[in-house]
Amino acid sequence: MSPPLRNAMSVDVEDWFQVGAFEKVIDRRDWDGLECRVEANTDAVLDLFAAGGVKATFFTLGWVAHRFPALMQRIVAGGHELASHGWDHQRVFTFTADEFRADLARAKAALEDAGGQAVTGYRAPSFSIDKRTPWAHAVLADEGYAYSSSVAPLRHDHYGWTDSPRALHRPVAGSDLIEWPITLARVLGREVSAGGGFFRLLPNRVVEDAVVRSNRVEAHPAMFYFHPWEIDPGQPRVKTAPLKSKVRHYSRLGAMAGKLERLMANHEWGRADAIVADRAGAL
Repeated sequence: MSPPLRNAMSVDVEDWFQVGAFEKVIDRRDWDGLECRVEANTDAVLDLFAAGGVKATFFTLGWVAHRFPALMQRIVAGGHELASHGWDHQRVFTFTADEFRADLARAKAALEDAGGQAVTGYRAPSFSIDKRTPWAHAVLADEGYAYSSSVAPLRHDHYGWTDSPRALHRPVAGSDLIEWPITLARVLGREVSAGGGFFRLLPNRVVEDAVVRSNRVEAHPAMFYFHPWEIDPGQPRVKTAPLKSKVRHYSRLGAMAGKLERLMANHEWGRADAIVADRAGAL
């Protein structure tokens, strides 16, 4: 019997006020005046991983790395991968190719200066590499990234690229760059992300089934993700946010840590960069 596949455990390191759901009600110019909770929340995530014996990839904003360099050092010291989530969560389809290249460079410099570890992985904010950005993967390849996990191969009101392959693949001909889309779960005939808010809202078995299907039926590792603010029920409430955004952001925050512990215990998990390196020869 083949050993179980290792799946990628990933964390999008951003603070509660930097999420896509609040981008129209919280101005970036106001961020420095808001309560930062990302350091304490990410430390709590590191403690969860240490207790569960899990190594992970932390896709981190350059904005966060610049302000909390000691946190970056703790991530690296814990044996985890430090990867890029861009500078300040601006969606890729709002950039030109040159602006995207500049954003990558700014974030990478902050991450590498703080963490002392080469950054070879990237995740677009809000999975915003899609059919509107035909140049994005080529820019990542030109900039020397080994892999990206920037595509959600589904239909969603905030993101999605339904025509994208579901498994690890090489999106740029002649390049070594690998794209690893997030894993999807199935709920009442609909495909949804297996991580983030849907993981908080749905029974664990829905995501467990998605991981098992990815591993045993489709024979490829799953890509799971969540955010540090998702284990923080005490975070400030944004009263001016739309009702849908409030439901998505605040529902079941208190349940998240326990759900993560159960998920970690039931499957094999590792860093995205190591799994990509193991599987690159077969692509």
